[in-house]
Amino acid sequence: MKITHIETYPVRVPPVEPPFRWRAGLPGSAEYGPAEGVVLRIGTDEGAEGAAFFSRMSAVAMVESLVEHVYRPEYLGKDPLMREWHYDRMWELDRLHEFPLPVFGLFDVALWDLAGRAAGLPAYKLMGGMRESLPAYASTVTFGTTEEFLDVASQCIELGYPAIKLHAWGDAKRDAALCLALREHVGDEMDLMYDGSAGFDLPDAIYLGRALSDANYRWYEEPMREFSVSAYRELARAVDVPLLSAETSDGAYMNSADFIAAGAATFGVRTSAGLRGGMTGAMRTAHLADAFRIRAEVHGGGIHAEHLCMAISNTTYYESLVHCSTVTREAVVDENGLLHAPTEPGIALPPGLDYPEAVRHFARVA
Repeated sequence: MKITHIETYPVRVPPVEPPFRWRAGLPGSAEYGPAEGVVLRIGTDEGAEGAAFFSRMSAVAMVESLVEHVYRPEYLGKDPLMREWHYDRMWELDRLHEFPLPVFGLFDVALWDLAGRAAGLPAYKLMGGMRESLPAYASTVTFGTTEEFLDVASQCIELGYPAIKLHAWGDAKRDAALCLALREHVGDEMDLMYDGSAGFDLPDAIYLGRALSDANYRWYEEPMREFSVSAYRELARAVDVPLLSAETSDGAYMNSADFIAAGAATFGVRTSAGLRGGMTGAMRTAHLADAFRIRAEVHGGGIHAEHLCMAISNTTYYESLVHCSTVTREAVVDENGLLHAPTEPGIALPPGLDYPEAVRHFARVA
C-alpha cells in the first residue's frame, strides 16, 4: 500500500455559544472570533484513506503550507502503515522547521484513522485496547463568583459527574478560598482537581498548592508555564498535593521524561494527540509514565481523547468541558458519568460541522 494523494479541505468553525472565559490574562472563546478549521485527507493506491481535523487561527494556511512543502515531498509513495517511521521522520524535520506541537501530530492522526478504517476497527483497539468505559470529570471554565462555581458543581453532581476540575481566576488567594469552599460544598469523598492554566509564579503556586493539600485535591495541574523543570521540582518539594505536569511543554514525551526524572510530576504527566505529537506521541508519553508507575492523564475532550482514554492503562478520567453556568452533560457521557468506547472504524472527524462533500463520510454521526 502506498500513499498517492494528500489533500486539504477548509471547514468553517462557528464560535462557541454562549462565549466563555478562562482565567484573568487568557482570552476566552470570543476574543479572537471564530477559529479556522481544516481537514487533512490521505489516500492510497489500494483505496484505503484517512483524515484528521485541525482548528486554530490561520489553520488553513498553516496546514496547506505543510502539505505542499513537507507532507507531499516526504510521504507520497510511502507505506501509510509505517506509522513509527513517519513519526520519527517528523522529528527529524522538526529540527529545521520547528513545527508547532498542535499541528505536529496531524499527519499521524490521519494515519491512525486510515489504519483503523482499513482494519475495520476503532483506533483505540489498534493501539492496544485497555477498556470500554471510563469515568468523566466536569472541567469548568472560569465563572464570575464563588457562588456561581458552587451552583455549577451542584448541577454537575446532579448530572452524574463523579469528579470536578476547576479553572479559576488566576489569583492565588482568591483561588485558594474557592478551592476550600468547593471541598466543603461537595464533601470529602468526591474527587476534586485544580488547573492553574499557567497563571502563577513559584511563590504563588506554593501558596495555592498548600491550600489544595489541605483540601485533599487529587491533582494540581499546570500552575506555572512549563519552561522551568526546576521550578516544578521546587513546587513538588514544597506542597503535598500531587502535581500533574508537562501539558504544554515542547518536546512531547522527551520533555515529559525530564519532569518525571526531576520528581516534578508526582501525580503524572498530561498526554494528548494535540500537544504530545499525535496518537503515537500520546501513547509514547503514556508508556513512559507507566514505567515510573505514575499516571498519564488525557488532556481535553473530543474524539482523539476518547480513543486515548480507552487505550491507555494509566489514565483516570475523561475531561468533559462545562462551558456554561447552565450545565448540560456532554453527549458522549452517560447519566452515570461514564464515557463509552467509540465503535466506528478509525478515529472519525468531530460531529456537527459543515464538512465539504469530499470528506463528509469521515465525520462521526452525531
